[in-house]
Amino acid sequence: MAQHTAVRLPTQAELQLRAHFERAGLRVEGVCGDLSNLGEQWRQTSALLEDLTTAEADTLGQLMPTVRARAGQALITQGEVGEWMLLLLEGTVDVIKRSDETGESSRLAVVKEGASIGEMSMLDSAPRYASCIAIQDVRAGILTRGTIAFLIRDHPAIGAKILVKLTQLLAQRLRNTSNRLIKVLQHQEPDYTAD
Repeated sequence: MAQHTAVRLPTQAELQLRAHFERAGLRVEGVCGDLSNLGEQWRQTSALLEDLTTAEADTLGQLMPTVRARAGQALITQGEVGEWMLLLLEGTVDVIKRSDETGESSRLAVVKEGASIGEMSMLDSAPRYASCIAIQDVRAGILTRGTIAFLIRDHPAIGAKILVKLTQLLAQRLRNTSNRLIKVLQHQEPDYTAD
């Protein structure tokens, strides 16, 4: 008797997401596949995957299409809205924030394979806070809010681990931002001018 694996057809939102990336000049192809093939060391450097078993990582990979960008291409554009995030599988990305007042850009971070980007907008549907530009050729897995909902329903252990990890990542970023703000405020000199 032949075994059949359940195939999950792309939703309308996922088809729109593919069209979005293609309009931006990015190449969408296949799925991440067996994330366990990246090796145990790689999974340990990827905060999003570190709590998943090999089988769970592979299940997640089968649900994540991949996108490719050449050096200089934007993977995420500040101000756009999207219910998706990216897991960097290969390459390095520059995270840049453009000031609305001055138009000047500031580098917020440089992120490498294993990192995830775009989590906040995926979760709250707010406009993207910054742009993410490929420094070198990039391959990234696309994780959508719909995929997380599917995981929660059909693979609750994986869905729960992903949500907990996303919460931890966002909490850590908030803590880091708060620490930087405190350092900036501590270095400001008090204003002794008379009113």
